[in-house]
Order: sequence, then C-alpha cells, then structure tokens
Amino acid sequence: MTNRVSVGLRALALAATAALIAFGVAACGTTSNSTSTTSGSSSSSQSGTIGLLLPETKTTRYEAFDHPYIQQDLKKLCPDCKFLYANADQDAGQQQTQAESMLTQGVDVMILDPVDGKAAEAIVNKAQSQGVPVVSYDRLANGPVSDYVGFDTKQVGQLQGKALLSALKANGTQNSGDVVMINGAPTDPNAAGFKAGAHSVLDGQVTIGKEYDTPDWSADKAQSEMQGAIAALGKDKIVGVYSANDGMAAGIAAALKSAGYNPFPPLTGQDAQVDGIQRIVAGQQSMTIYKPIAPEAQTAAQMAVDLLRGDTYKTTETTNNGTKDVPSKILTPIAVTQKNIKDTVIKDGFLTVKDICTPQYAADCKKAGLD
Repeated sequence: MTNRVSVGLRALALAATAALIAFGVAACGTTSNSTSTTSGSSSSSQSGTIGLLLPETKTTRYEAFDHPYIQQDLKKLCPDCKFLYANADQDAGQQQTQAESMLTQGVDVMILDPVDGKAAEAIVNKAQSQGVPVVSYDRLANGPVSDYVGFDTKQVGQLQGKALLSALKANGTQNSGDVVMINGAPTDPNAAGFKAGAHSVLDGQVTIGKEYDTPDWSADKAQSEMQGAIAALGKDKIVGVYSANDGMAAGIAAALKSAGYNPFPPLTGQDAQVDGIQRIVAGQQSMTIYKPIAPEAQTAAQMAVDLLRGDTYKTTETTNNGTKDVPSKILTPIAVTQKNIKDTVIKDGFLTVKDICTPQYAADCKKAGLD
C-alpha cells in the first residue's frame, strides 16, 4: 500500500514521543478536559493519502460546501498529503465500490459520510482490516469507527418541531387540523434522530394526519407524498407540514402551490439551502436548520490528520454506534427564521445577500430587511 510502511513507522515514532510527553505532563500533576487536538503543526512535512466519501448530490451542501471545505482544510493541515474524493449519489453499493477503490489506491485514512449507516459497516470493517482508520462525518456509520463529528440529530428535530408548533400557535391553528410529517431517508442514520426529536415536541400537541419516510431524501417523492396527503386529508384540513430538510421542502412547496395554498401552511426545513432561505423570505417556508459546515469540516480534517500522524483527537464526548462508544465532537444546530437570517447564514458567510436576493426575491428581501 502506498506510503503504508513509512507512514506506519512515522506514526509509531510520533505515538511513542507523545506517550513520553504525556507521561511527563502527568508526573507534574496536570489534567485537562479540553476538546482540542494533540496534532502537530500544519507545516509538518509528513505525507499520506486521505480519502473522502460523501453520500449524495441531491442535497446541495455536499458539493457546494462539505467537499471544498474539507479539501481546503486538509491542504492547510497536511500540505504534502494526497486527497481522494468520491460521491455515491445516494447508492450504498456504489459507495462500497468507491471505498474499495480508495483502499486499493493506498488510502491511509478515510473520512466517510455513509449513504446507509448499517451497510457502511462493511466499509469500516474492510478499512480496519487493512489498518486504515475511519472518521465518520456528519452521519455515524456502524462498525469500529475511530472518530465521529456531527450535529445533535435529536436537537435538530426538536428545533424543527418547536418552530412548527410556535407557528401553528401564532396562526391559531394548533388544534384545528392535521400536520403532515415528511421525514428523511430510512437508510440515513441521522433521519431517525430528526424524526424522534420532532415527535418528542409534537406528540400530544398536534394531530399528525399523515406521516412518510422518504427514500433518498427525494424532492420528487416528497412532492408525491404531499399530494397524496392533500388528497387523503383534504386541502382545508392541513394546517402545517414537517419537512426534514430543504430539498424535500422544495417538492412539498411545489405540491402546496399546485393545490392552490395561499398563504402556505407553516413548513419546516433543514440545511439552510439558498432556495430554503428564499422560501423563508417569501413566506413559503417557516424555518430551516443551519448547521455550520465550516467547523464540522475542519474538525473532520483535523481528526483525519491526527490519525495519519498517530495522534489522538481529544474529546470528552462519545456516541455509541452499536459497535462501540466512538470518540465524538457533537456540534450545535441553529434554527433560522426571517428574523435571524442576517445574524446566522449571512454573518457566517455561508450565504450572501446577493445569493438570496435574486430579482425574483428582490421585493421579498426588501420587506425582510435584506436589501
């Protein structure tokens, strides 16, 4: 395997040095609960190959943000490292093939955002059998994963549920009709967390008339599901819609528009896609979840480089994936409404006013104070 012997020897030497330093610090009576890393300087001349596997392209974040952010961060942390990349287009079998190809090419560390968390265990096991550690990114894979970085999935669902409930109360419609729930892909390990979080807020507070788990997070399937819910429940009976992300919210909004809803019932989302923010500005979507991708990507890159160097990413958190308690960095999601667009996605540079306020949304942006 390319660089395997040299990387392994360097890793052992660095690990031994780290152990001696740690012993010396312990002898002085110093302890720490810091979540910082023990990695070396980004100017290190160490090299190796780091692979990134992302799950799909239907959600715009992966190609627009995750891929370039991680690549940039890896370049800063390990200038001499080689970077391999593949996107599985929502196909678990294809992702396994991509992982095997990376292992054949001599990847030393793998960053994996699994299409299917359970199916990805085969990838993790094969990587481990070849001495390749795996960082689970954004979605937690099964198997002997070395590190994990992601967001609190239950909290995401809770924020979505609270925002929907608040909008229903403001409209005076909480107890006057049905809520439709359109959840994410059942193969996505995060989708179950979003769903559980939303139910923890909405159960007993609203009537859930129809609920769907949407394969592949497909906007087209979400649109069909919404059309089916309207036909089954009746247009005037639906008072709110829980959508697990912005991609599906686009399909749901198309179904609502086609059915003649004006105004739209409260509609949730996630990922702060530009089209989701535009619907919020236009009053067609109540909220979205902003998950700052830059720190998530930076953490994944740091974890991968630490593993390459034989270091340990220090954290006090763990997440159980059914195989082990995986050392984790869990980040905090943020609910975005019209009121805080400026203070969240725009302030962080995730989106710009120009991105959002295209000619079609110019008047709505002016009303929302984004001109």
